[in-house]
Amino acid sequence: MIRTVITGTGAFIPDVVRSNEDFIKRSFFEENGFPNQNSAQVIIEKFEKITGIKERRYAPNEINASDMALKAGEQALLDSKIDPETLDQIIVSHNFGDINNKSFQTQNVPSIASRVKNRLKIRNPECIAYDVLFGCPGWVQSLMISDAYFKAGSAKKILLIGTETLSRIIDSSDRNSMIFADGAGACVVESIDGDDNSPGILSVCAQTHSVEEANYIYMGKSFKKCDANDHLYLKMNGRKVYEYAIKHVPAAIKLCLDKASMNITRVAKIFLHQANEKMDEEILKRLFSLYGISAATPGIMPMSIHWLGNSSVATIPTLFDMVRKGKIADQKISKGDIIVFASVGAGMNINAVCYRV
Repeated sequence: MIRTVITGTGAFIPDVVRSNEDFIKRSFFEENGFPNQNSAQVIIEKFEKITGIKERRYAPNEINASDMALKAGEQALLDSKIDPETLDQIIVSHNFGDINNKSFQTQNVPSIASRVKNRLKIRNPECIAYDVLFGCPGWVQSLMISDAYFKAGSAKKILLIGTETLSRIIDSSDRNSMIFADGAGACVVESIDGDDNSPGILSVCAQTHSVEEANYIYMGKSFKKCDANDHLYLKMNGRKVYEYAIKHVPAAIKLCLDKASMNITRVAKIFLHQANEKMDEEILKRLFSLYGISAATPGIMPMSIHWLGNSSVATIPTLFDMVRKGKIADQKISKGDIIVFASVGAGMNINAVCYRV
């Protein structure tokens, strides 16, 4: 039996901190182009109450998404103790590629994965490097892709990275811009011969809803109509995203657990995309209600959104790295634990992975 096992993790957390107080002098506008009638103070207080975000991290001016990807990947490789030349693939998930601080243009050629391979100085041509664009669930999707390659016998070692500099693609006049952040997380996965009790991926689930839902997260012009440029910024219909997530994510996670013949009561941790604290808590509540349980297991869902914000594809791998290495108080995982990775984002896309540590 082929099992996909995580053998090393790494993360790059930018050291530029932006607290909610840093937005106090900002002017916020509505989608119709008119100024929000509430003061910035009131907007920020409501924002923090809903999202749980108190501060977020931005990449320094001289650091791009590929730079962060490299640093997180190097950590994961060191942690796994494998020779980079033995990698069969490098998969990098992101949404916007490199966005130089002095230019608004996104750069996706060459791919981020190819840039990482170049800077790791890997000469092996059999190590293929490519990117995955799947919205915020991109890193989890890369994990699922790796599992498929392993089971097909086409790879044995893969480096997975999620990296993003959302701070460079946001509209400062849109209050939703306070959600987004920068960062990178990585892991090395390896194929092992195992049995029913071996560590590794037990089951996966992925869905795309793209009829009415396709444009819940989209690119649009600044809400501040006097903005003279034609730049497109990251936009989100927050209410629609919330309603979609709490309806579909719990069912997708349960489907994933059902495929592994696993009950929620056996799950030790759920690493859920750090998008919005209120939304994540409601997803967890509704997941447990699908099993007839009124309240979630205390401490089952580690959180980093309060101080790291929403860094898209980087939220789950950075959170997992921190918990795995004991960097979050009162959160740990142990050998044999059943854990779940699950995410939701633009597309609209959802995925989940059931994994035994």
